[in-house]
Amino acid sequence: MDELDLAWEDEERPRHRHRSNSNSAPARKRKKGRGGKTFLAFFISLLVVGGLALGVWVGIDKVKNMFNAPDYNGGGTGEVTVEVVQGQLAADIANTLVEKDVVKSAKAFIEAAKNDERSRKLQAGFYSLRKQMKASAALSLMLDPRSRVVNKVTLPEGLTWQDTFKKLSDVTKIPYADFENAAKDPKALGVGDVWYTRQDKKERDPGIEGFLFPATYDLPPNVDAAGILKIIIARFNQEIEKIGFIDTVQSALHISPYEALVASSIAQVEGLDKDQAGIVRVLYNRVYSGKFPCNCLQVDSTVNYYLRITNKGAKPSTELLNSEIHNRNNPYNTHDFPGMPRGPISNPGNSALSAAMNPPKSDYYYFLAINTQGDTAYAKTYSEFQQLWSQAQKNGVK
Repeated sequence: MDELDLAWEDEERPRHRHRSNSNSAPARKRKKGRGGKTFLAFFISLLVVGGLALGVWVGIDKVKNMFNAPDYNGGGTGEVTVEVVQGQLAADIANTLVEKDVVKSAKAFIEAAKNDERSRKLQAGFYSLRKQMKASAALSLMLDPRSRVVNKVTLPEGLTWQDTFKKLSDVTKIPYADFENAAKDPKALGVGDVWYTRQDKKERDPGIEGFLFPATYDLPPNVDAAGILKIIIARFNQEIEKIGFIDTVQSALHISPYEALVASSIAQVEGLDKDQAGIVRVLYNRVYSGKFPCNCLQVDSTVNYYLRITNKGAKPSTELLNSEIHNRNNPYNTHDFPGMPRGPISNPGNSALSAAMNPPKSDYYYFLAINTQGDTAYAKTYSEFQQLWSQAQKNGVK
């Protein structure tokens, strides 16, 4: 997690009043006053000074608070969780602490942060603090790594929803079944209506696959399965909006965002980041050009996806049975059914999503891993593909 590098605005400096030049006007001559007037003036001045002294004495606490930040004493009591968000300034954090009654005033915390150079290393996340703490004590506790409530989980690119739920359950100790139940209503979790329409009119998978964006998450404490999935899908929506995915695939490629998402999920598991755009182009050429047999994708990764989610286990392409490849009860059978499969087969990351938006133009209809490092080679005809396959086998590809 990046450090916040806290900064503060410069305090307003008092303005100096210009003194009038004593030589700018002729001095007036003083008139001698009578003794009575002098005594009266002296008596009045005593009353004024006395009144000021009494006012200072009575309002001493108020006056002190004008110059000293109100602050609690001691280490506080109880327990309260406070979130520090990436990009916050010291004043933002201070206001949150005041709202949670951790510190008495924002100014006290800001002053403590100014006086402690370590405060610039404060990290975003959740902190377990106490109520009514001295500001400097609250800061010291936040700088102690043991005060951070760490519920960090990293979701790599290409996981299925099952793999994702298992990882989330392992980290949070929330039962796997809770995530399954929460995922039954993707719309309630934040999946927008735009993802429920396909241009090819095929049946759409109703599940959450494809929307569980791969990233590292700092999960808040005491959040349930639905809350966690909402956080992850919110991140998906944020990334999709940032790269302009929906508008681009609709205007430039003239396909539905959901079909492009499916293509990106296949490219994610089929090739390295650098090859994913070329793979997507092959997928689009097969499905949308009208020049490939039955407009079928004919990729084994969709067959293996079905084996995974039905708990049969994936296999190398060379070990797949003909009955598995051409299983007509498999809704992800892309060897016999035209178009993109009914849904994504993994959760794609930024590279694969970008690839699905901007694939390079080509007349390639075949691709394969040409070596054990996973580099992809392309072919225009099946004859060329067979030659590449022979080369791949010599390179140790199975």
